Amino acid sequence: MPKSVVKRIGVMTSGGDCAGLNAVIRAVVARAVRAYGMEVFGITDGSLGLMCRPLQYQKLDLNACSGTVLRMGGTMLGTTNKGDPFAYPMPDGTSKDRSQDFIDGVKELNLDALLVIGGDGSLGILRRLCRQGDIPMIAIPKTIDNDVPFTESAVGFNSAVRVCVDALDHLQPTAASHHRVMICEMMGRDAGHIALHSGIAGGADVILIPEIPYTLDAVAAKLKQVHEEEGRRHALVVVAEGVAMEDGNSATMKMADGQRRYGGIGHYLSEALSSLMEAETRVTVLGHVQRGGTPSASDRVLASAFGVHAVDLAARGRFGRMVAWRDRGVMDVNIDDIVAVGARQLDPRDPLVHTARGLGTYVGEL
Repeated sequence: MPKSVVKRIGVMTSGGDCAGLNAVIRAVVARAVRAYGMEVFGITDGSLGLMCRPLQYQKLDLNACSGTVLRMGGTMLGTTNKGDPFAYPMPDGTSKDRSQDFIDGVKELNLDALLVIGGDGSLGILRRLCRQGDIPMIAIPKTIDNDVPFTESAVGFNSAVRVCVDALDHLQPTAASHHRVMICEMMGRDAGHIALHSGIAGGADVILIPEIPYTLDAVAAKLKQVHEEEGRRHALVVVAEGVAMEDGNSATMKMADGQRRYGGIGHYLSEALSSLMEAETRVTVLGHVQRGGTPSASDRVLASAFGVHAVDLAARGRFGRMVAWRDRGVMDVNIDDIVAVGARQLDPRDPLVHTARGLGTYVGEL
């Protein structure tokens, strides 16, 4: 058994959930226990588990992380995308810096290293916490938006695309039966990776993403062209939730907690297109269904590769790194570079944009 100075590691999921998180946890436990004899502690509900008193965690062993876990969606540890420890919301409406509670929690558990599974936002917060507390950290990227830089894919993306394509496969026959334009609104606040991949695989006639401007007249013209040139009286339109209305404002909805969140661009397009052309439209908003479900084979493989490599990095004392997938292999990059770059938007010159346009799909005005 290889020797390592790291004996006790914590693993947590943070930010929004996605399929494949449990596969990462399973891989971390399998590699840590079998190869290095480490103890692994799963932190409950992300950073909250280390801020609570008593601490909220569970010791993970091979029995707890069996092959059954590999197939499960969501996260067995729980997660949160609320409550920034540096400005934690208090019951009286104020905010409080609780970063030291997080740091003290790591020390109380006597962890030698912390493995964090998150997107670009949560990884930035956790990096700041770990730097402040001098906590050795290794990051594992997950997000259905696939917008973490320096990795070609993040855990959860492939599974989300599969859900979206499945939805389009179900929408196409009913669109054809009723001669309708079906508008499918997908997640993607600032990046159009899900919409572009799903739209190509699902045979969409129009794909609208945040990175590329569009005009309603051009969308209507494309749908009319489908009818005139192909004799087809139905069509599929894919739109990412973060796409702006033609006036440049975002389509948002006010939630019960008073916050405004993306949503409504599909209905906006439906009303606008109905006034521009003689077409019956229907809107399907996929929402959180994209996050759930059984992880795809690709996400299970990626999660397993990431988990093993992250533990190997910890065993070698190579902290401050994020595992990544590039050139058909797993590698690692400096997490400082990830935070500095921020979210990875889709390049309008992306080869898949060219592919979509080569298929005759309208993907905006650039």
